Amino acid sequence: MRKLLRTLNFVAILTVGSALLAPFAHAASSSWDETDHTALRIISQTDATGDGETVTLGLHFRLADHWKIYWRSPGDAGYPPSVEWDGSYNVKDTSIDWPLPERFSILGLETLGYTNEVVLPLTVRLGNPGDSLALKAQVSYLACAEICIPYDSELVFSLPAGPGTPSPEAHLINRFQSLVPGQGSGLGASMGLSLNGAEFAVDPASDGDGGTLYVMASSNAPFTAPDVFVEGPPEIAFAKPKVSVASDGASALMEIGFQGLKAAKSAPEQLNLTITLADHPRGAEFRAQPTPATADTLALTNNLPQAMAAGPSMLVMLSLAVLGGLILNLMPCVLPVLSIKLLGVVGHGGGEVRTVRLSFLASAAGIVSSFLVLAAALIALKSAGLAIGWGIQFQHPWFLVAMALIVTLFACNLWGFFEVRLPESVNEIGEPATHVHGLGGHFMTGAFATLLATPCSAPFLGTAVGFALARGAFEILAIFTALGIGLALPYLLVAARPKFATMMPKPGRWMVILRRVLGFALAGTGVWLVSILAFQVSDLAAALIGAAMVAIAATLYAHKRLGHKYGRLDWAAVSVLAVLAFAVPATIADTTANQNQTANLDDLWQPFDTAQIQTLVEQGNVVFVDVTAEWCITCQVNKVVVIGEGEVYARLGSSGTVAMQADWTKPDPAIAAYLASFGRYGIPFNAVYGPGAPNGIALPELLSQSVVVEALDKAGAGAMAMTR
Repeated sequence: MRKLLRTLNFVAILTVGSALLAPFAHAASSSWDETDHTALRIISQTDATGDGETVTLGLHFRLADHWKIYWRSPGDAGYPPSVEWDGSYNVKDTSIDWPLPERFSILGLETLGYTNEVVLPLTVRLGNPGDSLALKAQVSYLACAEICIPYDSELVFSLPAGPGTPSPEAHLINRFQSLVPGQGSGLGASMGLSLNGAEFAVDPASDGDGGTLYVMASSNAPFTAPDVFVEGPPEIAFAKPKVSVASDGASALMEIGFQGLKAAKSAPEQLNLTITLADHPRGAEFRAQPTPATADTLALTNNLPQAMAAGPSMLVMLSLAVLGGLILNLMPCVLPVLSIKLLGVVGHGGGEVRTVRLSFLASAAGIVSSFLVLAAALIALKSAGLAIGWGIQFQHPWFLVAMALIVTLFACNLWGFFEVRLPESVNEIGEPATHVHGLGGHFMTGAFATLLATPCSAPFLGTAVGFALARGAFEILAIFTALGIGLALPYLLVAARPKFATMMPKPGRWMVILRRVLGFALAGTGVWLVSILAFQVSDLAAALIGAAMVAIAATLYAHKRLGHKYGRLDWAAVSVLAVLAFAVPATIADTTANQNQTANLDDLWQPFDTAQIQTLVEQGNVVFVDVTAEWCITCQVNKVVVIGEGEVYARLGSSGTVAMQADWTKPDPAIAAYLASFGRYGIPFNAVYGPGAPNGIALPELLSQSVVVEALDKAGAGAMAMTR
C-alpha cells in the first residue's frame, strides 16, 4: 500500500512539473498564405499595441529551395514586394525596412533578393495610440526560380489594445532587423563601415554613355567579402562591382561599371546615389554625389595587384588560437575547473604510468571534441542567420540551469553523497584494449572543463574567434580545433610526462578531505551560475532555482544517510526537482530584469547608445564603451582591477568623458552587431572614441591602467583643436 501511495505521489509531482512546462502564449501572427513555392504571414514583435505611437511587425516569407524574392532595388529584373493597407483600422502610415540582400549573377544579369527565409520589418504608425490594430494587407510579390510567378496575397491580422510585451516572434524580427543596413550618418548604425569617397570616370572605350564608379570604403574590422549596391536614377544601370581589399583588410576599392551617363549629365542633380556597403552581416547605407575621378584614384586602380592582397594568414591565426587556448587556462573562468584538474593529478598518485597517460589523453580528447561541437553549433547558428559569439550559451537560462545542475551533482559527488556511474558503454571506453577503467569519465571531465571555460576571454582568443566567425565553416572548424588543442595542452603535457602525477602521494584520507574542500569550490561556482539567472530572468526565479539545487543536495545527502533505503525513488525526486528548475525561467515573469540593469548603470555608466557616440564625439567628448555581462568573469575582473580603480576611474568620471555600458547578459542583436563591427564575437570588449579616434580604438581583453589611459589620451587628442 505504501509503495502504491509513493507511486501516486510521484505521478502527481510529475503531472505538476509537466503542467509548468506547458506553453501559455501563442505566436502573435496571422495565418500562413501558402502557394506551391512560397508561404507568407504577418508577425508582431509584441502581443499588444502598448501605449506608443508605433508597433513593429514583419512580413515573414518562407521560400522553397532555389526560389527567391527581390530587394527594394531588384537590379536588372524583377520587382520588390509591395503592400496596400486598404480596409485596415488604426493605421496612420507604414514603412518597410530591407535587410541586406543576396546578389544573383545569371548570364550577365545582376539581381538582388532573398532565398529560404526573410522577414521584412514593418513599422506601423498608429492613428490612435493605445487603441487596437486591425490590418488587411494586400501583398504583391514576384517569386522566381527557373521561372517567375507573380503572387497576390491577402493577409488579415489584429493586435489587441493593452501593455505590449515581447511576443514569441520578437526574436525572429530582431534577427532580421539586425541585418538592416544602418544609416551612414550615424557611427553606431554604420557598424564600423565608412564611405571614404565616390568618384566616376567616363569609359573611353564606350560611346560616351558608359563609365566607372569608384567607391572607396574602410572598416573597423577587416573586410571579409565586401560588396556594394548602388541605387540611382532609373536611367543608370550599375553592374557587379570589382572589389579589391587591402592587405590589412581595413580598406577596399570597388569599381562599378555603369551605363546611362548621358542621361545623368543632362540632369546633374540626379547623380545623387544611395550606396549600400555590405560585408555580411554588416551593412551601412550612405547618400553620395560622386565627383569626377582624380588622377590618384585612376593611378591606384593601375597598381591594384601590388597595392591589394589577401587578408590575414590562416597559419598566423591558428597559432594565435593555440596560444589563446593555452592562456585561457589561466583565466578566472577556468578556476572552478582547477578542482577537477587537481583531482585528476592527485588521483593518480602511485599509479601506473600507462594508466595516467591514457586518462589525460582522454581528458584532452574531451576538450578538443567539445570545441568541435561548439564549432558545429556556431556554424549551424550562423547558417540560420542568428547572432553568434564566444560564450553566448551563457545568455540562455536553460543552459545556466543545466550547468548549475551539473555543478551541484559534481559537488555532491565530491562530498561522497553518491558515486557517479556513467553507462558502461561510455565509462569503459578503451577497456578491452588498454585495461584502463573509466576513460569515458575522463573524457566527460574534459568536456565539462570546456563548458565552464567559455564565459572567459583571453589575449589572442578574441582575435582568433573573430577571424573564424567572420568566415566560413572550414575556418571555424580549424580555429576551434586549435583553441581546443591550446586549452588541452596542460593535459597533453602530463600525458607526455606522466611521472609528475605518479610521484604524488597515494590516495588516502587526505584525499577525502581535499575532495570535500574542492566540492565547496564547485558549490561556489553553482552559486555564481544561479546569480546570473537573477539578471537574466528575475530574483524570484534565481531564488527558486537555487532552492531546487539545495533540495537536490539535501535529497542526495539523505540518500546516503539512510543507506539508499528508498533507492530509485530518491533519484526520481531529484529528477522532478530538476524538471521544476528547468520550468522556472519559462513560467516566472521577468519582473526585476530592468531594475537590475538600471542598478548597474550607476553614477559612472550611461546606457549604451551607438547612435549617440558620433554626436558626443563631435561635441569634443571622449566616449568609453564597456561591453560586459554578469556571466563574464574576466569582465568583472577588469572592472575591479582597472576600470573601478586609480586614474582610469577618475578619468571616466571627469568632465568631457562619457562612459557607456552595454550589458550582454541576455541576447541583444544591437550589441552583437556592434561587436561584429570590430570583428569581435566575444567579451570582454572595450573601445574608446574621441576627436582623435572617431572610428574607435579597440582595447585588449585584459585591461591595464596604462593601456586604458593611453587610449583615452589618444582619443582626446583632437578635442582642444575642435573647441577653439
